[in-house]
Amino acid sequence: MAAIAIVIVSHSKQLALGVRELAAQMVQGQVSIAVAAGIDDPENPLGTDPIQVYEAIASVFSDDGVLVLMDLGSALLSAEMAIEFLPEAQQQKVYLCEAPLVEGAIAAVVAAAAGRNIHQVMAEARGALLAKATQLGVSPLSVVSDNIEARNPEFPIKEIRLIVSNRLGLHARPAAQFVGTATRFQCQILVQNLTRNTGLVRGDSINQVTTLGLRQGHELLITATGSDADEALAALQALFANNFGEAARSNKEEPARSWGFPPEATGVGLPFALGVPEAYPEGEDNVALNSPPAFHQEVTPTTHGELSGIAASGGIAIAPVVHYQPTHITITEYHVDDPELEWQRVQAAIHTAKQEIQAVFSQASLQIGDAEAAIFDAQLLFLEDPVLLEAAHQRISDHHINAEAAWQAVVDEVATSYRTLEDSYLQERVDDVVDVGQRVLRLLAGNAPANLHFDEPAILVATDLTPSDTAGLDPTMVLGICTTSGSATSHSAIIARTLGIPAVLGVDAQVLHLADGTLMALDGESGRAWIEPESHILDLLAAKREAWQTAQQEARATAHQPAITRDGRQVSIFANIGSINDVQVAVASGAEGVGLLRTEFLYLDRTSAPTEEEQLEVYQAIAQVLDNRPLIIRTLDVGGDKPLPYLRVGFPEANPFLGWRGIRFCLDHPELFKTQLRAILRASVGHQIKIMLPMIATVTEVRAAKVILGEVQTELNQAGIPFDAAMKVGIMVEVPSAVAIADQLAAEVDFFSIGTNDLSQYVMASDRTNPRVANLVDALHPAVLRMVQQTIQAAHAAGISVGLCGELAADTLATPILLGLGLDELSVNPQSIPGVKQAIARLSIVESEAIVTSALQQDSALHVRELISTSVIPPTN
Repeated sequence: MAAIAIVIVSHSKQLALGVRELAAQMVQGQVSIAVAAGIDDPENPLGTDPIQVYEAIASVFSDDGVLVLMDLGSALLSAEMAIEFLPEAQQQKVYLCEAPLVEGAIAAVVAAAAGRNIHQVMAEARGALLAKATQLGVSPLSVVSDNIEARNPEFPIKEIRLIVSNRLGLHARPAAQFVGTATRFQCQILVQNLTRNTGLVRGDSINQVTTLGLRQGHELLITATGSDADEALAALQALFANNFGEAARSNKEEPARSWGFPPEATGVGLPFALGVPEAYPEGEDNVALNSPPAFHQEVTPTTHGELSGIAASGGIAIAPVVHYQPTHITITEYHVDDPELEWQRVQAAIHTAKQEIQAVFSQASLQIGDAEAAIFDAQLLFLEDPVLLEAAHQRISDHHINAEAAWQAVVDEVATSYRTLEDSYLQERVDDVVDVGQRVLRLLAGNAPANLHFDEPAILVATDLTPSDTAGLDPTMVLGICTTSGSATSHSAIIARTLGIPAVLGVDAQVLHLADGTLMALDGESGRAWIEPESHILDLLAAKREAWQTAQQEARATAHQPAITRDGRQVSIFANIGSINDVQVAVASGAEGVGLLRTEFLYLDRTSAPTEEEQLEVYQAIAQVLDNRPLIIRTLDVGGDKPLPYLRVGFPEANPFLGWRGIRFCLDHPELFKTQLRAILRASVGHQIKIMLPMIATVTEVRAAKVILGEVQTELNQAGIPFDAAMKVGIMVEVPSAVAIADQLAAEVDFFSIGTNDLSQYVMASDRTNPRVANLVDALHPAVLRMVQQTIQAAHAAGISVGLCGELAADTLATPILLGLGLDELSVNPQSIPGVKQAIARLSIVESEAIVTSALQQDSALHVRELISTSVIPPTN
């Protein structure tokens, strides 16, 4: 009998047994073949079970290798989980193969019976469709997209072959980076998945690149034809070399997951929610780490009003339900006499949709951070996809149909192409396609946007939520999410986790018939929900909450200790916040103050600017929670990526990031500026409040702002209104010119705060919200680090303190760099505080300074990261 074994994983037991019988007949029983298929449920027998897969692998295990073939969906998830149950030595001998189930199994057993090794058997399985395609006169290698233009014969074809190392392959964000890089060049770039024998597709099409189904370990061919072909291929190769900025690891390298109670949560009372607002380092690549993955999408209601579903976001919520039903847009196709007018309508709707998505990105950045908000980068690229736009234009021109019908048809085609992918993770990206497609359709139809603002705390019940819907939720009002569809790896689930909103998805449709106001309880960790829960259920949830609180008390004991290095240097750890709710979380997480209060939240989602009294109330409330801890309030920073509809520039800006924003806007709106300064000054009485000016580029701007501040102080004095006359004034250092004249600026202010988010993009001349160049924006690039060093040296020479409030401060990989550079203060998102304090406690200034000396001599951010990763850092005692 051949040494290599085969395992067939399928939702259908009958199908799997039939495939095994067919394959066995081909080799007369020379190959061991095991089956793991179906689930033990007479009413719903279709499904997969990881334990069953594990047992099948164990029953035929061979040191020469076990090849696992799967049909679709949860079969892959079950197989991946089954491998985790095996001893580590055996895990290395099991190979998951994406080959077609029937043809792949036959080809694999024939190769195994012939004595081929495991890699040769996998190759035979993957190429199993070639014979059928050739017989039908269609070779997979010869299929080329109809959208590909003829190559320019003046230039030779250049090509490279690369292996995908990203754990989830080229999912939305790396695909967006790939396309964004490809579109920077004039040459024609084509891509082919060699592992799957796909046809060539355009490298500038986000949809075509994504639907190649590039998974970890796949080999792809990239060709380029044109005058800048070599440069284009080098840039794309660099993306792969840097692993698209993600951690490269296989499923076998992933640490075992703990399915205990969530480590972090917020909220008390009834209605209450205990959420898990976590800053997942890998963003959309993460599933619900606090609960076991749901392998069966088929869910059934249990007794006593209990529903089971998919655990998508950990935490407990108890509240009345409120239903959300998005407005259905009915499309009627009709003949038009002026196709060009219809195309102009599409273009106008797309332009508005881009503005809306940019606004969603801005709001999401404030709430969940730039890393998670980058989910919307791919949506912007979708609206710039040349293949999509050409198809819509052609459909209108050729068929003389209205814009709505043409757009809907094209979007449906793209969505179908995602749904037909074998990769279940990429299938879920259809939600983003539908989300952005419906946005444009809504604009074409003239419908108002969805309203998801609640007056009272509630659990949101819906069929599904789009990423845009979820990003706009208020966690203080939406205590939980319960939907009848969705998955733990959808972008909506990722955003819910980041917001800390407990979520159970895929429950029985009976929840859609509940009356608004019906009491519901849900446990996002176990994936269960209860309709009108009985008292013993509420008691159990209360006990779980109590256990969580006990664990939190133990964690707080460490989090509230000062951040002191091993050689005795203390660094202040402050929080970046954007709301009153944030400051409560910050204090509970161990923040020693607020290093950045983004005041933009006061100006968003309204038709006019907030009044002095409105602002005063908020500033005082935040300062009261801080209980005499420092509070640095950044004055209004709008423009660029944070436009306000009622504060329009008045003319379009070609590049708003280099335009009328930050302090420039405030100086040109002195009354608006004065209103905010009055509120801040009035709130300063009895509190440690400081003012911070954003986007400072010149000494003149600082002096002009101080003149206006002086005028406000004089007015308050004349009116007999008290304020802290000694209140300190600082600036954000986020523009290269500010670094160059940091010594002059230091003479004008009391402190610096380095904003590495903006400084990185200005130093690298790259817009961080533009997916085509966003990969260049890396605060660990030596060019940026040298700017940070120069700023710190100028500040300390002048005797003023300097902090850092960019996202870099929360990256514990960067902690030794920031310590070694000599920063006095780090300001991070509240959830990152315990981790940053822990990282500081295991470092010394001496070793950190040594790392910095070497880092500043590196030639790329990648090499800086490699340097830090290889440095020896003692573990925490």
